[in-house]
Amino acid sequence: MNYVMKTLASALVAGCFALASGAARADNCTHSKYGANDEIGAANLITPASVLAASKLIKKGETHPLGIVVDPNMPAFPPRKMMMQVVQPNQQWGRKMDKDFGWDIVYNDDVTQLWWGTGPQIDGLGHLGEAQEFYNCNNGQDFAALTGLKKLGIHGIPPLVARGVMVDMAKHFGVETMSAGQGIGSADIKAAAKAQGVTFQKGDIILLHTGWTDGKLESDPQAWVSGEPGLSNEGAAYLASLDPVAVGADTWGVEAVPPVKGDKVFYGHVTFLKENGIYILETMNTGRLAKEGVNEFMFVLGQARLKGAVQMIINPVAMW
Repeated sequence: MNYVMKTLASALVAGCFALASGAARADNCTHSKYGANDEIGAANLITPASVLAASKLIKKGETHPLGIVVDPNMPAFPPRKMMMQVVQPNQQWGRKMDKDFGWDIVYNDDVTQLWWGTGPQIDGLGHLGEAQEFYNCNNGQDFAALTGLKKLGIHGIPPLVARGVMVDMAKHFGVETMSAGQGIGSADIKAAAKAQGVTFQKGDIILLHTGWTDGKLESDPQAWVSGEPGLSNEGAAYLASLDPVAVGADTWGVEAVPPVKGDKVFYGHVTFLKENGIYILETMNTGRLAKEGVNEFMFVLGQARLKGAVQMIINPVAMW
């Protein structure tokens, strides 16, 4: 059993205790700085002025997909998976549809069963909390229905159009691919940003390049999903203090797995989502940006607006 599966089992046990303590925790909750009824968190930082400023970062007319190709066979955080079938509706047994349409029509459709938290994805604010408490003092028992989230759903996120910055952490550490469990703290981020000429602004989309997906996904998919380099708890808190709209990386979970000694595994998710309303972008395709030294760009994301969804497979675009 790899580290991820052990962590999942531990989380399920911890969740049972959280059910008993969630109500008490909510009584002491501090509402979001965006208002007690806010559901979009740091997306409030996106304004017409910030969008216009981001558009001015396009100098060469280059575009790059930040989402990797989603393969039904690719590994994912257990028990997530994806299955797809391509079908030809009403064309069984050689049936021709010319009588229905007036010409000899043939077509393909696809039917997919999947977890939206597979591959390149955005974590919505209803994805992860602590002790039953989620962003803006929302109790999971009140809004997380089997048929979809009643609040904090992915459909409510406005278009994320902002200044994007990429910090090449692999370059900072002098490697092409960082190691599983290798942590990234505030000192590392500050040093790498300074060396690479990266500055941070309120309302940014901040991406970290570790080389993990480029180096491991195809060559060793089991190792890729069993661990990852990433943020320490302290590193996550530092990035949250910069007031970004979203934080992401070229890893499936953004944080170090196994965690840095003394850290809580995946606790950066609490820092970003629950405490600050900052979105998380996972498995981002940052390899080209790192190779070409693109550290600043316009970031554009309009996710599928599936009502009540927790996460969504995405393909943001970087433009410079």
